[in-house]
Amino acid sequence: MSSMLSSAIRTLPVSSAWAAGAFARSLSCSSQLQAAAQPKTKKTLGKSGVKNVVVVEGVRIPFLQSGTSYADLMPHDLARAALQGLLTRTSVPKDVVDYIVYGTVIQEVKTSNVAREAALGAGFSDKTPAHTVTMACISSNQAMTTGVGMIAAGQCDVVVAGGVELMSDVPIRHSRKMRKTMLTLNRAKTLGQKLSLISKIRPDYFAPELPAVAEFSTSETMGHSADRLAAAFGVSRAEQDEYALRSHALAKKAQDEGLLLDVVPFKVPGKDTVTKDNGIRPSSLEQMGKLKPAFVKPYGTVTAANSSFLTDGASAILLMSEEKALAMGYKPKAYLRDFVYVSQDPKDQLLLGPTYATPKVLEKAGLTLGDIDVFEFHEAFAGQILANLKAMDSDWFAQNYMGRKSKVGAPPLDKFNTWGGSLSLGHPFGATGCRLVITAAHRLRKEGGQFGLVAACAAGGQGHAMIVELYPQ
Repeated sequence: MSSMLSSAIRTLPVSSAWAAGAFARSLSCSSQLQAAAQPKTKKTLGKSGVKNVVVVEGVRIPFLQSGTSYADLMPHDLARAALQGLLTRTSVPKDVVDYIVYGTVIQEVKTSNVAREAALGAGFSDKTPAHTVTMACISSNQAMTTGVGMIAAGQCDVVVAGGVELMSDVPIRHSRKMRKTMLTLNRAKTLGQKLSLISKIRPDYFAPELPAVAEFSTSETMGHSADRLAAAFGVSRAEQDEYALRSHALAKKAQDEGLLLDVVPFKVPGKDTVTKDNGIRPSSLEQMGKLKPAFVKPYGTVTAANSSFLTDGASAILLMSEEKALAMGYKPKAYLRDFVYVSQDPKDQLLLGPTYATPKVLEKAGLTLGDIDVFEFHEAFAGQILANLKAMDSDWFAQNYMGRKSKVGAPPLDKFNTWGGSLSLGHPFGATGCRLVITAAHRLRKEGGQFGLVAACAAGGQGHAMIVELYPQ
C-alpha cells in the first residue's frame, strides 16, 4: 500500500511559505465571543419529529504534560474538577442532571467506573446514574453521542458528558505468571501448599508488564503507524515540522488573546492553582529539525516535536434538549447534529478515521465541504493530519479505497484548527472530543459561521465525525 500511495496521491502544497502565512493569518481577535459577527443564514439541520439536542456549555481543566502538576492525583480527581468547573460555570442544579457519561482509555483499576466516582466527588446525588465508555481517542465523543441518543429518545432531558485521562500514573501489572501464582497462593489452605507455590517463583516472574500505546491486533505503536502513514502519503519531515509549528503558534495566539474560554482553573491540592495549558511551546524549524526520529529509527519522520504529547486532563459538557434549556433560561451555544462512526483496517489505515468519516457525515447532513465554516480535527501526529488531508483530496484514494466516485476535498487551512490542536494544546486521550466540540462552537460564534465539522481518529482503526450547528442569536 505504501509504495502505491506514495506514487499515486497528489501532493498537497505544504511549504515554509504556507507555514509562515498560517502564522500571519489574522484571527480577528477579541476576548468577547458575544461581539462576533452574525453568521450568514443557511438552512438549519433540525429534523421534524426529532428532538433538538443543544450544547449549553463545555469546560475543561488545563491540559498538562504528564508528570507535572497533576502527577500525584487520580483520574477521578481530574474528572471531578471538570464537573465542578461545569457546575460553577453554568449554575445548573445538580438534581436536574438525569445522567452522566464519561470516556476514558487507560482505566485506573480502583475507579474503573470513573464517571460514577467523579460524580459523587463533585457532589451529584447518589441517585444520578453514571457510566464510563471507552473508544480510544474518541471516548468522550462516544460519551457525548451516548448523551445525544438518550435525549433524542426522550429518556433524559439533561446529560453531562465528558472525558478524562491521567498519563502520569498508569497501571503497571505483574507478569501473567506472577499474577497466576499470587491468585493460586491466595486460595492455598495449608502452609505446605503455600510454600510449594512460593518455591516455584522464578526471577523472571517479577518482570512487570508495562503499558504501551500499541495496537493489540498488530503490536504496533501509534507512532510507528503514523510514520508509515506519512511515508505512504509522501509527507516529509519538513512538512510535519511546519504543521506542528503552526499548531503551537496558533494555540499560543489563541491562549494569549483569551479565546480558549473552555479552560477553567483547578486548585491542585497542596499545589498552586493551574490556569492554563502548559504544552504550548512554539519553537523554530531549526530546533525541531535537531530532534531524532522517535519511532522508526533512524529514517523515520515522526519526532517528539511533531507528535501530540502524553497529557493529563479532563473535560465536561452540558447537553440538554432544546426545550429544557430554554425552559431553564439558558442560551445554548450550539446544536449537536448528525454524527457517524467509522472503522477500517487497524494496520495500514489506523489513523485515517477523519478521511472516511467526513464524507459520510456531510452526506448524512445534506451538506458539502463548502458549507462548513470551521473544522476541528484531532491532531494525533502532524503526519497523520497531513496524510488525512492528502487522502481527502485524492480521487485515486477515494475510488480505490473508499468506494467513492470522487474525492471529498481537503478542508481549507484558513478554517482548519485555527486555535491550535492536540499537538499543542495536549491530548488526554479520553477528554479530547469534548474540547473539539466546544471549540467548534466558540469559533462559530467568534467567526460568524453556522456549521462546524469535528473529526477524530482513534486506535483500532476507528474514527468519528459530527456536525455542530451554531445556535441562532
